[in-house]
Amino acid sequence: MNSSPHDVPKSSEAEAIEQAKNGNADAFELLYNAHKRRVYSLCLRMIGNTAEAEDLTQEVFLQMFRKIGTFRGEAAFSTWVHRLTVNMVLMRLRKKKLVTASLEDISGRDTENVSSYDPGAVDPVMAGSVDRLNLEKAMQALPAGYRLIFQLHDVEGYEHQEISSMVGCSVGNSKSQLHKARMKLRDLLQGKPYPTPKSPR
Repeated sequence: MNSSPHDVPKSSEAEAIEQAKNGNADAFELLYNAHKRRVYSLCLRMIGNTAEAEDLTQEVFLQMFRKIGTFRGEAAFSTWVHRLTVNMVLMRLRKKKLVTASLEDISGRDTENVSSYDPGAVDPVMAGSVDRLNLEKAMQALPAGYRLIFQLHDVEGYEHQEISSMVGCSVGNSKSQLHKARMKLRDLLQGKPYPTPKSPR
């Protein structure tokens, strides 16, 4: 496999960041090429729509261009870009009222299944070697609220406390949504039918 703009040495990236802060367009293009694939992939997994993911990717980099001067290097640049992307997606979802609508729509369901659930327990089905494409497909079949919490917690690694602040729900609600998302994914990955979710109005 030939080297590509995605294979940017850390020293070169650090230099590009400093140059981009000073308005160097070539340096910013290097950063864009290095991170655009991961940003788009994250947007797509969270939003579930290719056109919106492409649009959001452009918005993320516009915001990155405006805010790169605030990057202080306290965390890896990729981590900073990742959090910026998550925040942009959540802002888009809130504008569409998708987060609130989807969480409210499903927050009262299946509560009897949550009482004995340990959110820290390892799920034997999810922990197994599941085909990545099947998992991605199953995630896209989840209602938006389920998919969002699962993506943030199990894929991106955010804690429930962080998710509650980001999404605007309680910690308990976040845990409940994650549990129900995992149960739906188990059904989907085991071949049980699950209807395509209706878009919140």
